[in-house]
Amino acid sequence: QVQLVESGGGLVQAGGSLRLSCAASGRTFSNYAMGWFRQAPGKEREFVAAISRKGGSTNYADSVKGRFTISRDNAKNTLYLQMNSLKPEDTAVYYCAAELYGSSSLWSTRQYTYWGQGTQVTVSS
Repeated sequence: QVQLVESGGGLVQAGGSLRLSCAASGRTFSNYAMGWFRQAPGKEREFVAAISRKGGSTNYADSVKGRFTISRDNAKNTLYLQMNSLKPEDTAVYYCAAELYGSSSLWSTRQYTYWGQGTQVTVSS
């Protein structure tokens, strides 16, 4: 199995930027499709973005399209989420997820087997 650890969260003003990282260990990172999800207080965990195993294909939720960019560095076993033009409604705990031999089309929490512990992102208005 693969272990995932997120980092890079914090407090930022509206309009600002943050880059989240997700470090993977335990198995061949390039065999896993990866995704980012988020969960705001009182809400269900929702899809943010996904990327294919080699990074050639990506998929985004409409709410973040054009503002967030998902990427990966398989040599460093790391997944990234660059978040620009942040809004207060982006405030949530952000989780990375992995699925063995998956694809960038995976958008549901039920489609991912492995999860990190999450990192808090707070956007002030």
